[in-house]
Amino acid sequence: MCGIVGYIGGKDAYPILIKGLKRLEYRGYDSAGVALLNGSLNVYKKKGKVNDLVDFIDDSNVKGSLGIGHTRWATHGVPDDINAHPHLSGSERLVIIHNGIIENYAPIKLWLQTQGHEFKSETDTEVLVHLIEKMQKDGDLLIEEAVRLALSKVVGAYAIVVIDRMDPDKMVAARKSSPLVVGIGEDEFFIASDATPIVEYTNQVVYLDDNEIAVLSRKEGLKVLNMENEIKTPLVHEVDMKIEAIEKGGYDYFMHKEIYEQPKTIDDCMRGRLNAQEGWARLGGLEQYKKRICNADRIIIVACGTSWHAGLIAEYLIEDLARIPVEVEYASEFRYRNPIISERDVVLAISQSGETADTLAALELAKKHGALTYGICNVVGSSIARITDAGSYIHAGPEIGVASTKAFTGQVTLLSLMALVIAHERGTISTSRYQELITELGQIPRKVEEALTCDERVREVSERVKNATNALYLGRGYNFPVALEGALKLKEISYIHAEGYPAAEMKHGPIALIDENMPVIVIATNQSAHEKIVSNVQEVKARKGRVIAIVNKGDNIMKDIADMVIEIPSTLEPFTPLISVIPMQLLSYHIAVMRECNVDQPRNLAKSVTVE
Repeated sequence: MCGIVGYIGGKDAYPILIKGLKRLEYRGYDSAGVALLNGSLNVYKKKGKVNDLVDFIDDSNVKGSLGIGHTRWATHGVPDDINAHPHLSGSERLVIIHNGIIENYAPIKLWLQTQGHEFKSETDTEVLVHLIEKMQKDGDLLIEEAVRLALSKVVGAYAIVVIDRMDPDKMVAARKSSPLVVGIGEDEFFIASDATPIVEYTNQVVYLDDNEIAVLSRKEGLKVLNMENEIKTPLVHEVDMKIEAIEKGGYDYFMHKEIYEQPKTIDDCMRGRLNAQEGWARLGGLEQYKKRICNADRIIIVACGTSWHAGLIAEYLIEDLARIPVEVEYASEFRYRNPIISERDVVLAISQSGETADTLAALELAKKHGALTYGICNVVGSSIARITDAGSYIHAGPEIGVASTKAFTGQVTLLSLMALVIAHERGTISTSRYQELITELGQIPRKVEEALTCDERVREVSERVKNATNALYLGRGYNFPVALEGALKLKEISYIHAEGYPAAEMKHGPIALIDENMPVIVIATNQSAHEKIVSNVQEVKARKGRVIAIVNKGDNIMKDIADMVIEIPSTLEPFTPLISVIPMQLLSYHIAVMRECNVDQPRNLAKSVTVE
C-alpha cells in the first residue's frame, strides 16, 4: 500500500526521493517522510501529501547521497506526524521505512518494553526497527545480519529499507508479500515499491522475491541473500517503460488521461494475439496448459474490487462461449471459507498490480490443492506473475489514477481473448461465429474511441446529477458487472453512495429507495433483453426516478422514456462491457471534478492493496 523509495550513489538523494515519492503517491498519501544520511542523520516527516512534506522541509539541511523516503497509507496508528515514516530506533542509530503489517508486533513490543525500550508512535514499524536494533546491539552484528535475524522473529507482510548511521555506505532492503524493486545504475542503486521512480535513471532492475534481503553497498555493489543467509544470484531485468507514461501529458488528472488511452491500451493488449484479417486469436500463456484448461472441471476466478468485476464478465464470456463452469470469488473470502479445490480445477487470478495480498493468498491455497494457477496482471515481474503456473499480461502501461480504468478494459479484453481461444479449441462455437467474434473484437479500439466522443454529453449529464446523495446502477447479462463497476467508480472518487444491481432485481428491494432525487443509471445496450430493460425503466419512471440511459446509437425507444440519454456505438453482446463502461468512467470522473474531489487520490484508498 505504502510507497517506498531509496537511493545510494554519487548524486544528491533528496530530489530523487521527492520525485520518486510523487510518482508513488498513488500507493498512499496520508503522510510522507524522508531520511538523509550525510555524516548526521536527518529525518523529516509530515502528515499530508508529498507537497506538504516539501513545504515543511523548506530550507532545512537535505544534503546526503544516501536516503530513503516513504508515502503512507495508514494501518497501525492514525495519520499524523508521529506515525509517519521513517521511524528511528531507540538510540536513533537506525532508521526504517516499511510497507505491510507486522501481525505479531504487540507481543514483541511488550517484550521490548520489558527490556527498557520506549516507543513514540502507535505503529508496528517502530517496533520492528527497535527489534532490529536489539539484535544488532546484543550480537554486535552488521546491519544486514541484524535485519535477517529480526525478520525471522516476525509474522506478517513487509517491504522494508533500513539504514544505519554508523554504516553510511550501505542500505538494506527486504521483502515478504510486498513488492520491492532494485534499480541498478552507474555506481548507484535505487530501491522502490515499483519501477516508476526508477525508470528515469535506469532500465536495469532486480525484482526481489519473498524472503530475500538486498544489501546495496557503495563498496561491494548489490548482494542478495535469503533468510537462511545463502547468497542468491540476482536476475537483472530490462524495464520497458517510457517516462511519458507516468506523466499527465496535458490532462488535469491521470484518470482522465487513462480513460482516453483505452483505444490504444486495448489495441496493445490484442497485439500479436488477434488477427482479424487472418481470422485467428491466440494467447501465448495458454499454450503449455491449453489442454488442461480446456478439460478443466471448472474455472475459479479470484480477484478484488474492479478486477472482481472483470472476473464476473469473464464468467459470462467463458460459460457462454466455451461452456466451462466458472465461479467468481472475492479473494479475501475464498481463502477463509475452506473451499473445495481439486487438481481438475483452474484458479484464475486477476490483479492490476499483481501484488494484491488477498489474491496472492488465494493462489497459495489453490497451489496447495494441486489446481492449475493462471495469472492476469499488468505489472511485469509482479508476485502473481511469478507464483502462477502460467499467465498473461494486459500491457496497459502504468496506471497512476487510483480508480482503475484502462486496467479494467485491458483485463476484459484479455479475458475475451481467452474465452475465444478456449471456445475454438473445445469446438463450442461454430467457425462462422468464431470469425464473427474475432472480426468484431478487432473493431473494439475504434469503437471505444468513438464512444469517447460522448464526453461532452456526459459532462452535461454530470452537471444535472452532481448533487445527488445516492445513485442506482442497473444492467442485465454482460452489463450487470458494468453496473457494479460504474457504482464502484462513483463511490470511489465522488463519495456518492451508489449500488449496482441486475435490472430485474430492482423490484426485490432497491425500488423502495427510488424517488425524484435519485439518479438511476441504466445500461440498455443488450439487444437480447432490450424489451425487459425498457420495462425496468418504466418501473423507475413510475416512481419518479430520474433515468440516465446508456444506449446504442439510434435507440429511439429509450430516448422517448429516459430523462437523459448517452449514446455509444453498438457491438456484439459479449463485447458490450468494453464500450458501455466508457460513459460510466466519464460520469464518475466529471461528477468528482464538479464536487471538487481529488480524482487521482480519493480519500482512504490506495492503488495497490498489499495488506490483508
